[in-house]
This record gives sequence, structure tokens and C-alpha cells, in this order.
Amino acid sequence: MKRFLSLSFAIFLSLTFGVAHAQPSYVGADKCGKCHKASFDVWKGTKHHSSFKKIHKNKIAKKIVKSIGEKRMKKSETCATCHYTVVQKGKKLKPISGPSCESCHGRASKWIAIHNDYGGPGAKRTTETPEHKAKRKKAAAAAGMIWPSMIFDVASNCMSCHGLANPKLSGEHASKMLANGHPLNPNFELTKYYNGSVRHRFYPPDVTKNKELTKPQMSRLYLVGQAAALVSATAAIAKTDDPKYTAAQKKRISFAKEILSKVPEAAKVLKTPTKDAGRQFADAIKGKDFTGLVGSRLPTKFK
Repeated sequence: MKRFLSLSFAIFLSLTFGVAHAQPSYVGADKCGKCHKASFDVWKGTKHHSSFKKIHKNKIAKKIVKSIGEKRMKKSETCATCHYTVVQKGKKLKPISGPSCESCHGRASKWIAIHNDYGGPGAKRTTETPEHKAKRKKAAAAAGMIWPSMIFDVASNCMSCHGLANPKLSGEHASKMLANGHPLNPNFELTKYYNGSVRHRFYPPDVTKNKELTKPQMSRLYLVGQAAALVSATAAIAKTDDPKYTAAQKKRISFAKEILSKVPEAAKVLKTPTKDAGRQFADAIKGKDFTGLVGSRLPTKFK
């Protein structure tokens, strides 16, 4: 019997470790910065970067952490979901920065090698064939990379955290966090930041220039951002019946529906607010100009 229990426990450990090991993990912004130095430098100037040394010292933050039964923000799995980039250091997980590259583009352990392969040993980005690039992009995406062109998925990551709607956040914790001062801005709007402090659009032919979004690009991003808000808020509202939380999520839903109802391509995501429907919406409006429709909703000043 003892031998059977020992064997069962060994199998349990093996399966548990195997599942954990199979999950993609963070590698850290420094790895990205080796090739994407200009984007890395932009990140170092953002609040996402500076928050790492500040936010856990805030009195309200400490109160929030205590309210969910934790002692330290940097040790809290709940807080780490949105506030930190956490990497494996030996047998321990350690936060090494605030939100960074992988917070938007996906945990990189399984795709970074694919992303960096331009066609074999010695191959460079400048010599990569179009055929290899197409295969590389597809393979990296399959391994979990969220390319900038996958705009709904990028927007979804932003909106889920800024809307206090991350799928990993429990309703109980969301309620306690709000009650103890955690911010939840139902009016959070993506383009104000995407074209502001977090902008890192160093694209060919001039990769030294951080290009601003054009008005048509902003109009599409605005709409995709609202679709992402709709999807995340619709899922989040079922977390808890906390009146403050549900009111904020209802406001996000209402605000998104108000503008999306004017866009024929948004019919499916309005009817069935899922990520797949959101991606289909983003694909359907590619290359189109909604400046006239979005109008005064587009920001003129950026953060």
C-alpha cells in the first residue's frame, strides 16, 4: 500500500510539473531589447516601467493587498497578473519589472526562438525571404506571440487589465480591491496611450522614426479598443454582484455599444461578445477609414 501511495504521489508530481512546465513563461524585456532597442528605450520612459519601483510603496496599494489576504504586492499572484513581469529564477518566480513587452505581446518562452530565426544560422532580417517570413510569423503566432497586427488581441490585453476585468481575477478579490481604493476607470480609452507614451512604431522604411498613427488608423484602433472593452466587460460582469463593480462594467458595455452599433461590421461582436468575434471585427475593418464616424471621440492630446 505504501509503495502504491509513493508511486501515485510521484505520478502526481510528474503530471503537475509537466503541466506547469508546458505553460509559456515570461523571459523579460531585456531579451526583447537586444534587437528592439528603440522600443525598449520607449518602454523605459513609461509608467509601466517606473511603476515597478514605486507602486508597491503606495499606502492605498498596501491597503488593497492586505484586503485580499496578501502581505506584499510583489509576492501577490493576483497583483502580478497585471502589474508585473514575473520570470523563473531557479525554483522561484520573481517579478523583475512592471508591465512590459510580453504583457501585450504574449509570454515569449515558446515563441522568441521562432521570432528570432530569419532562415537558419547566419540569416538576418534584411536577408529573410518573404516565404520564410510568412512561415515564421505564422509559427510564432501559433506559439503564443501576439503580433502588432493582431490588434484585437493587443487591445484585449490592455482592456482586461485597465478594466479590472482580467480573467484570472476573482470576483471576490475585485470587490475587495475596489472597496479599498483600487481604481477602475470605465472610460479608459486605448488610442490616448497607444499614440502617446507607449507608442513604439519603428517600422520600415525608416526604422529610426517612431511613427504616429494616422487618423484612419486611430479610428480603427478606437473601434477595436471598444470591441475589446465590450468583450472583457461582458465576461467580467458575471464575476460578482458587487454594485460598484457591476456599474463600472455596465458603463463600459454601454459606451462601447453606443459607437459600435453604428458600424455594420460590428453586428456579430455586439450580438455575441467573444474574442473570436472581436478578432473577426478587427479583420473586417482593416484598411477602412472611420474618422467621420468616430469624430470627436478621437483624442487630440495623448498620455
